[in-house]
Amino acid sequence: MWKPSKYLARAHKASRNPKDVSIGSRFIADIQYKVYEKAIIKHAHGILLDLGCGKVPLYEVYKDYIVDNICVDWINTFHKNSYLDYEFNLNKPLPLRDEQFDTMLNTDVLEHISNPDMLWNEMSRILKPKGKIIVGVPFFYWIHEESYDYYRYTEYKLREFCKNNNLSIISLDSYGGVPEIIFDIIAKQISFSKILSSMHLFLSNIFINSYFGKKISKKTYRHFPLGYCLIAQKVRK
Repeated sequence: MWKPSKYLARAHKASRNPKDVSIGSRFIADIQYKVYEKAIIKHAHGILLDLGCGKVPLYEVYKDYIVDNICVDWINTFHKNSYLDYEFNLNKPLPLRDEQFDTMLNTDVLEHISNPDMLWNEMSRILKPKGKIIVGVPFFYWIHEESYDYYRYTEYKLREFCKNNNLSIISLDSYGGVPEIIFDIIAKQISFSKILSSMHLFLSNIFINSYFGKKISKKTYRHFPLGYCLIAQKVRK
């Protein structure tokens, strides 16, 4: 029954279908896809929990690296679908047994959780020892999925979440920088025009992949991150 939605794994980019990805979000979604694909290919294994999965847009990326997947989303999701195994309130304890999953995927979800400390505690509880968690969050990004957009996290808060929940950080990388932030803001402002949006996506990709664009991004990504990707592993007690 599964069909591609937000991401097109074979094309290694975001969907161009406005029903799946709005015109103004294609630029950042292309960037996020590459970040998440790299993390999943390197770290996904065993039984995977896709937490806050929406339409399970990354299934095609991780399906060949795992034994099985469990799809969970919360009751307030904007992406209702028939792929869910469970529908839980992610702000409350999850009715799942301890140490059940080898890999956990939580991408572009954490900013929508009003009780993040509870969720981090639960994610650690249901993750197996030496299991890995892949978390993606935006930082310099517009308010979205109102009224369920609560937080933006710095790398320091993400580190604190891990420290408080028996998780050892494997990598914590920011993606994007000043050019990407500016281009994303412009993309949102001109999304009323398909022609302007297409021209913008083409030209912005040329710039950020150029020598000059890469140099600016490299100098600015730490203090002006578009978002973060965290990979952490549960420590044996």
